[in-house]
Parts: sequence; structure tokens; C-alpha cells
Amino acid sequence: MNVLDRFLKYVSFDTQSDEESPSCPSTGKQKLLGAALVEEMLEMGILDAYMDANGYVYGTVPGDPALPTIGLIAHMDTSPDASGADVKARVVPYSGGDVCLNEEKNLWLREKDYPALANHRGKRLVVTDGTTLLGADDKAGIAEIMTAAEHLIKVKSRHATLKIGFTPDEEIGRGADLFDVKGFGADFAYTADGGTLGEIEYENFNAAGAVVTFHGLNIHPGAAKDKMVNSQYLAMEFQSLLPAAQRPEHTEGYEGFIHLTDMEGEVEKTTLRYILRDHDLDKLQEKKAVMVAAADFLNRKYGDGRVELAISDSYFNMKQCIEPCMHIVDRAKKAMIAAGMEPKEAPIRGGTDGARLSYEGLSCPNLCTGGANYHGRFEYIPVEDMEKCVQMLIGIIQDTN
Repeated sequence: MNVLDRFLKYVSFDTQSDEESPSCPSTGKQKLLGAALVEEMLEMGILDAYMDANGYVYGTVPGDPALPTIGLIAHMDTSPDASGADVKARVVPYSGGDVCLNEEKNLWLREKDYPALANHRGKRLVVTDGTTLLGADDKAGIAEIMTAAEHLIKVKSRHATLKIGFTPDEEIGRGADLFDVKGFGADFAYTADGGTLGEIEYENFNAAGAVVTFHGLNIHPGAAKDKMVNSQYLAMEFQSLLPAAQRPEHTEGYEGFIHLTDMEGEVEKTTLRYILRDHDLDKLQEKKAVMVAAADFLNRKYGDGRVELAISDSYFNMKQCIEPCMHIVDRAKKAMIAAGMEPKEAPIRGGTDGARLSYEGLSCPNLCTGGANYHGRFEYIPVEDMEKCVQMLIGIIQDTN
């Protein structure tokens, strides 16, 4: 099976994760894809393939024991930001201009909105009908790893032992929570969970999440004078105290942000949820301090207990874990060049399972998979870029140096 056929098969599985669910995986439907992957791995000769009780899938392609044992990791879930159910994927030969995704709904993938489309003229694009995400994040990574593994099994060349890991719930920050690093047994690994062809990433945001709860007092509006406390107004005032320049829409590159992700409320109680990001850990601590100061100010102004702030760390910048073993970055760059890519180091304005795993002792940079516009209805991926990514992964595992 080629990488395109695999990808189209995998995106037919609805695997959205759910951050409100306490279980692992957060949605049982992720296990349906996991079971299908185990079955496929067994059929291709990966005899130790299995899925554990938490939905993690593992398998091994044995290689030369004199070479390093290398892991390749991707995640099975798709983002809760857009529907992943009933994905209608199709392949469109792209010669330039705009792509009609859905004639009935007048939905178009337009070059003026997504200028990077122009880089893919002459390629075949996998797109949706504009009503769901595609799921290239990260089913492209899964398809590329599986296709590379099948090649290694069929072509009897000398190569390193390959350890395969597919995780649930990466999109909600839990992909590495129950990953069996010791049992995985890799000397180092790569996540295949990136975008543009040639990108290799080993710097990511330090990340935290914040939940702010505002407590009001509801009184009939006809008798509310000097009594009512509207928690929604408290929430709006809190938001106004945060630096507007640090919203994501005003930042790029190494600049961090404070992002209001969702809100719900009524007079008695309102909740705001934020994510905080910065490549510099000290600057992330400053962002936390700003939120603490805003909450303290409102509690002094309106009375103790009106505002409750809970901040928790999510993951940290893997750079300090990768810098002592830059040979694994060089190995990936060498494989990229051999596959016809131009390697590009880029900081991740986000995070991957690899960030968490690097801090758990498994150094794990992130590699491109070729997709674009992740987490939305205008997601796409060129077939030719997926094929190059397969060659890159094969090259990494076949490198005997």
C-alpha cells in the first residue's frame, strides 16, 4: 500500500480528542484507528505490534543491533477545533489559482488567502470538501511511518532497528502522559508531526494553561442597585488588564503570547481559559505573573474570592535536551537532502509529544510531514511531499554512520 492510499484510509477514522474527558484516550474512537494500525502492522510482519489499555500503539522493525535503535512517533487524534467526522478527502491536480472545495456551499481554497499554495503547482493536493478538517495532523505522519516501515521490511538492506509509537490525545497536550519510554527502548526518536517540507524543529514553546473563575452575585435586576455583582463584567475587566500586544494575532517567531481560548458565563459564574506560550522560560514566568497581578487587583477591588486563578505547566522547550545530541538533527538533515529537500530549522510556535518525551530522557526532534493549514477546514497536503517524507524517514533509519 502506498502512502496516499494509507493516508486516505486513516482519515476516514474520526479520532478527535476531547479535553473535557478525563479518560485515556479521551475518546474511545481513537482506539478504532489504533486497532486498525495494529492489524496492518501484524500483516506487514511487525510481529510484536500491540495497543495497550490506554490506546498507545507500539511495534518494532528489527535491524542491525550494531546500529542505534531509532524511534518514529506520530499521534492518532485530530484537533477538537474542527470536525473530523465523515471526512470527504479527494486528490486534486493543482496547476495554480484557487481550488473549489465545495461548489454547493461556495467554499474555496484561495491562493490570496494561502499564498503558500503557489509553491505546489504541478503537484496533487489532498483536500476536503470544506466542511471538516483533513486530519493530515497527524495521519500524514502515521501514513509516512507505516509506508517507511513496510519498505524496510521488504527491502533487505542494512538498517537500524525501528521502534514505532502512535499516541492518543496529543492535540490536547496529553500524548506523552502514559507513553512507555523505557519499554519503547529507542536510543533517540523523531516525531513526524510537522508541516512544510524540509522543516526540522527542536525548539518549541514553554507552555502553561490558566483557568480563571469569576464569582458574582445574582439579584433581580429590578432590585440590583449596589447589590448585584456580574461575574461576566469581572471577566471582561480581567481580560482588559492583560497586554493586548501579547495576543497571538500580534506575535510571530520567538515572541510568546497569552491566548484566550474559550469562555462561558452568566451573572453568578464565568470561566475564562487561556494558554500561555513563550520560548524563553523566564518570559513565560512573567506572563504568569501578569495574570496573578490582574487577579489580585480585582480581588482587592471587589473582595477576596471574586477571582480564582489556577495556572499549570504543560510542557517545556526541548532545545536544552537536544543541543547535547545534535548528531540526531544532523542525521535527519542528511536524510532530507538525500530525499530532495532543503533542510530548514524552525522554532515551533506550539508543542509536540517530542518536547515532553525529550524531558523524559528520549531526545525527540520534530520532522516535517508536508501538510498545511492544520486544524481547519482548508487543510491540505501534497501527495508528492508525503512521498518525499517517506524517503526521508527511510534514509534516517538506513543511515549506517
